[in-house]
Amino acid sequence: MTRVAAVDCGTNSIRLLVADVDPATGSFTELDRRMTIVRLGQGVDRTGRLAPEALERTFTACRAYAAVIEELGATRIRFVATSASRDAENSADFVAGVRDILGVEPEVITGDQEAQLSFDGATKELAGSDHLAKPYLVVDIGGGSTEFVLGSDRVEAARSVDIGCVRMTERHLVVDGAVLDPPSHERAAAIRADVDAALDLAERTVPLTGAGTLVGLAGTVTTVAGIALELSEYDSAAIHHSRVTRGQVRAITEHLLRSTHEERAAIPVMHPGRVDVIGAGALVLLAVMERTGAHEIVVSEHDILDGIAWSTA
Repeated sequence: MTRVAAVDCGTNSIRLLVADVDPATGSFTELDRRMTIVRLGQGVDRTGRLAPEALERTFTACRAYAAVIEELGATRIRFVATSASRDAENSADFVAGVRDILGVEPEVITGDQEAQLSFDGATKELAGSDHLAKPYLVVDIGGGSTEFVLGSDRVEAARSVDIGCVRMTERHLVVDGAVLDPPSHERAAAIRADVDAALDLAERTVPLTGAGTLVGLAGTVTTVAGIALELSEYDSAAIHHSRVTRGQVRAITEHLLRSTHEERAAIPVMHPGRVDVIGAGALVLLAVMERTGAHEIVVSEHDILDGIAWSTA
């Protein structure tokens, strides 16, 4: 048994998982899991650089995570950075800051590596499930990119494309520094056009209509699931392995795109950091379900963070 700390730093959030893991037996005991919205990818799509204030928000979260890691006595740490860090000209500033705080070199991984880790995290506990058809198509909708991974017991095809809730919001829904509230039909249509083009690209590598089960990961998917379940507060246990139909996703997406900031913020399961980007994220999810033909999506709270933990052990 190895006590590991896994950190996933994405475009919108940074997350920590500390767990006791034994790869030989498949034992996995979660000790601490937390998430902080830092919006590291703020403006990257437009400027090509990580903003100083975004870096400082991220480093503040890293300092808090370092304290948790030390308190729990994790002996191995792996820090994985995704889309925003890959894209930025000044990614070296990010790497140096993380190294100073946590004592480890952040791995700015490729989209294909990100896809592999997401698949491992989402499917290890599904392996013994008889009621879910294989192969799985794992879809991880992040802030800057979305990963598609097809496989049964191993990855058969994977592709990362540059569509995500933050990237689509900043590209199409921000005018003079403010998010349109609510966006016009034309703005939503522009997002959908970008997403459809990205799906065309993904489909060159991953057969999007060949899956037995569609598995959805990350905050956009889990938030939409919480809305579909009509939860009075965010409940990870209730959301994990819940199923949401395409009709529910369509209705929720249309509602979110008609809503104001205040109306979205009042949704009980809505994290404050997702209020302005959830509409674009839901639109990505809906487009994926329509393209794949999936009638429902199985929602997983276990994702790339769990995959990082397994790989660290």
